[in-house]
Amino acid sequence: MADVQIPKTYKAAVYDAPGSISTAVKELETPEPGPGEVLVNLTHSGVCHSDLGVMTCSWRGLPFPTPKGQVGGHEGVGKVVKLGPGAEASGIKVDDRVGIKWMAGICGSCPPCLEGRDGVCANGKISGYYTPGTFQQYVLSPANYVTRIPDGLDSAAAAPMLCAGVTVYSALRKSGAQSGQWIALLGAGGGLGHIAAQIASKGMALRVIGIDADSKKQLVLDSGAEHFIGLGEGDVVAKVLELTGGLGVQAALVLTAANAAYASAPRLIKFGGCVVCVGIPEGDMVPIGTAFPQLLVAKEQSIIGVAVGNRKDAIETLDLAARGLVKVHYRTEKMEKLTEVFQEMHEGKLHGRVVLDLQ
Repeated sequence: MADVQIPKTYKAAVYDAPGSISTAVKELETPEPGPGEVLVNLTHSGVCHSDLGVMTCSWRGLPFPTPKGQVGGHEGVGKVVKLGPGAEASGIKVDDRVGIKWMAGICGSCPPCLEGRDGVCANGKISGYYTPGTFQQYVLSPANYVTRIPDGLDSAAAAPMLCAGVTVYSALRKSGAQSGQWIALLGAGGGLGHIAAQIASKGMALRVIGIDADSKKQLVLDSGAEHFIGLGEGDVVAKVLELTGGLGVQAALVLTAANAAYASAPRLIKFGGCVVCVGIPEGDMVPIGTAFPQLLVAKEQSIIGVAVGNRKDAIETLDLAARGLVKVHYRTEKMEKLTEVFQEMHEGKLHGRVVLDLQ
């Protein structure tokens, strides 16, 4: 692809009023890739609940407020159109189809990076938060940190796998649950949850109990859950214990931002079980329900947090999707509809995922 085909300006959706649900489409100047960088022409971007938290500044753990004019997004797919000096050493070539993840770039030398936990790099740049994200038609990225998209995997379907998919894949692996054991997915009908149900049931032979709003029952069951418990059905904890012969599940993955889900999760797990924290609640930070040290010790239970996976997790997750084991339930929208999508997400009305068609 010749450089002359790259436009001087392009469209991007920016947070025009951080702290509220509001985006605006702007024209931005196309940047030049620097040393070790590639310029990617994005065609699709997933919309994640984390983007909502960043845009509205509702995560109390963020060190700085989101700046006005920030381009959000962190699930981008597109083609490389230009290499910066030295970028060819990465093996990435012009016209390669690649993905941009939550972590836009890493240092590669801090303790987390050296231990294979580059998703929590101490010096990492987060895509869509003080680093231009994927709600735009062109983006710069370190050539050594983009993820190749497998041939045959649709770009729109690949986008959510770059955050939602890799995160739940990593969470399931770190949960310690083994084939044949019960797990509970809290928020099973959401963007992360319906992917987790498929990976768990089809890719890891786990027995899945999905928990979510009553309206999401069919999506959760279609995604591979063996049982569904609606939040309007009464005592969720009692129903989980009944389904598991009174023991509880090996792992309870909290894939929603709801504090109520965290409050109930410790009561769902059995001896040696694990609560896996994935969804980040908005507003004031509160403790995790009934996670008393005495009970954790008595039953040898654990609580872990999972941010996102590493580069290897991303490759393996995309492979699952390319092999047809995971099919993302999504709809596409144009970037001009992004504010409406966020409002729908805020009201809890989304089933599955929304992917922006950036073309």
